[in-house]
Amino acid sequence: MEKMKLLLITSSLIVTLSHAADRKHIEVVGSSTVYPFAKMVAKKLGTGALNAPKIKSTGSGLGIEFFCEGDELSTPDVVNASRRMKKDELMTCHDNGVNDITEALIGYDGIVMASSKKAPDFALTRQHLFDALAAKVPDPKDNSRLIDNPYQTWSQIDASLPSVKIAVFGPPLTSGTRDTFEELVLEAGCQKYDWINELKSSDKKAYKKICHAVREDGAYDSSAGENDGVLVRRLSHNVNALGILGYSFLEKNAKKLKGHAIEGVQPSAETIASGEYPVSRPLYFYVKNSHVSKVPLLKRYTLLFFSVFMSGEKGMLTKHGLIPLNKDGINAMKQRLRERTLLQL
Repeated sequence: MEKMKLLLITSSLIVTLSHAADRKHIEVVGSSTVYPFAKMVAKKLGTGALNAPKIKSTGSGLGIEFFCEGDELSTPDVVNASRRMKKDELMTCHDNGVNDITEALIGYDGIVMASSKKAPDFALTRQHLFDALAAKVPDPKDNSRLIDNPYQTWSQIDASLPSVKIAVFGPPLTSGTRDTFEELVLEAGCQKYDWINELKSSDKKAYKKICHAVREDGAYDSSAGENDGVLVRRLSHNVNALGILGYSFLEKNAKKLKGHAIEGVQPSAETIASGEYPVSRPLYFYVKNSHVSKVPLLKRYTLLFFSVFMSGEKGMLTKHGLIPLNKDGINAMKQRLRERTLLQL
């Protein structure tokens, strides 16, 4: 199945890039986590449908493979990554003639569990959140088999948690915040069960279905869509409910809401940026500098990530869960891109 998926992705890229000798659109591959952010930047670029950037969600590792296949215009201009490029990957790039690469740290994504300030305090783990929100969970009486999620209150999962009904307001399937939450929280909690974690190498489809599927019995409510204002009002009216929000929105509503610790770490700009907070990580993209002079708007696209419209306090990426760099960091990334600073690992 994975080989077939790889073949389909590869075939798609070949078709997309087959007439690349004089292409005018930007080609981007890579991380599914960065994908929604890249799509927003591409949309803001406003090149029109014909020359709009083509963004493909291939995953970081496979995206880097495509990126490093060669320096020709039949290869991607940019690869997104939810981790830093590895030394052996950079060596593969060099072996294939891809020698002039610039690395850009976009920022950090941080997702918080928030509630009304009147709510009880929750000391959560990612396993707690998986057990509370997954569609199917290991049977408490026999962890080797799955059952429909039976938990109705948090204290049924762990006696140390409040004895209140499980009610979580969260993002819909279309949201980038939802993607991040599924990967960094639900999947991480799911992996605490050894037999499920083993499926990651033996049956990836089953593994993803178990770890990413969210219950649909009302405990998880995504009807607010991506309207965080509605979510805040709902948290105010249901003081025992939790909401899944980007950290920046929690900060803006600090008089009404509070965040809860995950794995013993409170969310803050500092703990998210440092990686101490477990639901955070750095996000990167890598640009092929030899393409900058050949592909119109490529330089503008990469710099747009660090504009006030994208990474400012009210920027689109910030609103969707990205923790942006500080002003000095943003200026450093702009300078790096303008000067085409060579990547060295």
